[in-house]
Parts: sequence; structure tokens; C-alpha cells
Amino acid sequence: MNSIQKTHTAGPASAQPAAHANGLSPTLIGLLATGAGLAVASLYYSQPMLGVLADDIGASERAVGMVPMSTQLGYALGILLLAPLGDRYDRRRIILIKAAILTVALLLAGAASGVGTLLAASLAIGLTATLAQDIVPAAATLAPEQHRGRIVGTVMTGLLLGILLSRVVSGFVAEHFGWRAMFVGASASIALIGLAAWRGLPRFHPTSRLSYGALLGSLGTLVRKHGALRRAALAQGLLSVGFSAFWSTLAVMLHGAPFHLGSAAAGAFGLAGAAGALAAPLAGRISDKKGPELVTRLGVTLAALAFASMALAPWFSTQGQLVLLALAAIGFDLGVQATLVAHQSIVYSIEPGARSRLNAVLFVGMFVGMATGAALGSLALAQWGWIAVVALATLSALLALVVRMWPGAAKAR
Repeated sequence: MNSIQKTHTAGPASAQPAAHANGLSPTLIGLLATGAGLAVASLYYSQPMLGVLADDIGASERAVGMVPMSTQLGYALGILLLAPLGDRYDRRRIILIKAAILTVALLLAGAASGVGTLLAASLAIGLTATLAQDIVPAAATLAPEQHRGRIVGTVMTGLLLGILLSRVVSGFVAEHFGWRAMFVGASASIALIGLAAWRGLPRFHPTSRLSYGALLGSLGTLVRKHGALRRAALAQGLLSVGFSAFWSTLAVMLHGAPFHLGSAAAGAFGLAGAAGALAAPLAGRISDKKGPELVTRLGVTLAALAFASMALAPWFSTQGQLVLLALAAIGFDLGVQATLVAHQSIVYSIEPGARSRLNAVLFVGMFVGMATGAALGSLALAQWGWIAVVALATLSALLALVVRMWPGAAKAR
């Protein structure tokens, strides 16, 4: 990534010397980590609440399953259409605009009286939650070279914690205060982040004079040019189909027989996301020693086995099925996150001068898979039951393994 020179901030003068003298002050690091976490959390708040939400607005299982699909699709579109703007315009301004729109979108979701309004709000939430993808490169730009890895790692930890805790928090809040309260609270949190960013975040000079159309066109050029990029995006997208199918239907499945559990119980399964946070540094170390290609194959295989293990649920008691679900969630989350870290290692090594756009292509593939998984998962659950969701997740992981095992994939190292 090219370095971006900083100018004055719009906030207090005290924020400026710290940013210039040390790259980033501890306060600004905390702001960026918190902002990334809260932004990405907006994508996942709805998932544990789908059961109670459907009952409240009178939506069918299939219709309410489109809510997480809309959010994930919006995020994929946001990465594709909005992420390149960070090279062309002041990234601080982009962050502030997205924070303002995300605040309104979350309020609109909380006020929705029907599934149509909720779907529109979910799409807007996904589009503007991509401010997390602006915050991480902002941290890398502001950080001094000798501390860049540590600072970016801190911000990524905040992002991972946002994914981890979002389902737990939303499940608890929906259970005790209602699902609308969760959206209102999320809106307030983003508004506070936007205010803090306005006061404390420096401005950034653009690094490219390319037109918006040229920036988008370069994405297609990169895809056509690099087979390793295509394989990484396709494999991660396929793996994301199963990942999203599970999380998008879990709350609805647990809400019915034989479990009859509320949104808090569904949200508690989000603690399995801790495995993803553990996977990141471990996968990185193995990639450095053995190569990222090995990590992708191990990660995808682990995810496929974890998904397939849920087919054993009919042979367990009700309590045993919950334990099996939790263990499977830990297993496939570990596999999915390890594979993502390895894919990032592969992609970043392709063309260092285009890392932001390469990363955008990878994440577009990932979130298109997320959106597809949410839609197919809700359809499978409504038509054929939970076993169909398990079959879908397992098949998608096996297809991802085929992509990683395909002749020539080793060139992605």
C-alpha cells in the first residue's frame, strides 16, 4: 500500500501531534479498533434474532431468511463499488459519510413494520458497514513502519471481537429488551464512533488520480490476470456458503421443536467465533513455515468434517445435539478463519502495489458466498429441514476443497 500523507485534523489540536509524532496515539488505535468491530458487528446482529423477529412482524421463515442475505449482499457490493474510493478520495471523509448512513440504516431496521422495509434497511447496513474495510487500511497508513504489524493486528483483533460478540450481545438484548432495542442501540454506537472519528481522525491525501470507472475496471484486470486470485476468491466464497447457511438458519431452527430456545441461546453459539480469533495467528505462523497452500487445504478439510458431523444429530439426545452443534461451530469456524488468513497471504503476495484491490476481490467473493448461503440455507430449511442445511454446508466445503486441490493451485504460493 502506498503511504498517504496526513494533513490537519478537524478535531482538537491535541489529537494531531500524537498522530504525527508516533504514527498513532493509543486513543486513536482504540478508536480504530472499536470502530472496525462495531461496524462489522452490524452485519451479524440480526442472525440470532430471526426467530423472534419473524413472529413479531409476521414474516415466513423463507422471507426472514432473506434479511441476512441482503446484509451480506450489501457488504459484497459495498466492497466492490465503494472500497476503491479510498485510493481516490480522503478516507476520513468516506468513513464519516458511511458512519452517518449506517446510523440511519440501523434506525430504519429497528423501526421496520414489515419485511420489505427490513430488507431495504439490511441492504443499506451491508453497504455502509464496509467502513470497517476503510478503517483497517487507515490504521496501516497512519502507523509507523516499525509498529505497523502490531497496530494493524490490534485493529483486526477489534474486528474479530465484533464478529464474535455481535451474536452474543444481540441474542441477549433481543431476549430481554426486544429486537428493536438492539438495532437502536447499534445505531447509537455507530453515531458515537462517527463523532469520535470526526474529532480524532486525521485527513488523508488521495494516492490515485484514476477516475472511479478506471478504479473499478482495474479490478477486472486483476481477476483476469491472476489465476491465484480467482482460485482464492472462489474457494473462500464456496466455504462462506456453508458458513452463512449455518448462522443464518440456526436461530430459526433452535426456535422450533425440539429445542424451543430463544434468541439468547442462539446468540450464545457466537462464542464459537473465539476459535476464529485463535486461528488467525496460528494459521499465519503455519503459512510462514509450510506455505499458505497447505493451510487452505487443512482449513477447508476441517470445515467440511465439522459440517458433516452435524448429520449425526438424530442419534443424540436433545442436549447432546446442542453440544454437537457447538463443537461443530467451533470446528468449522476455525477452518473458515484459518483458510481466510491463508488466502490473504496468497493474495497479498501476488502484486504488492494493488493489495487493496486484490483484497476487495477476495472479500467480494467471500460475501457473495455469504449472501448465497443465507438465501439457499433459508430455502433448504423451509423446504426440507435442518438436514438439508447440513448437506448444503458440507457440499459447499467439499467444492472449496476441490478448488484448492485443482492442478495448478499450488502456484498460489
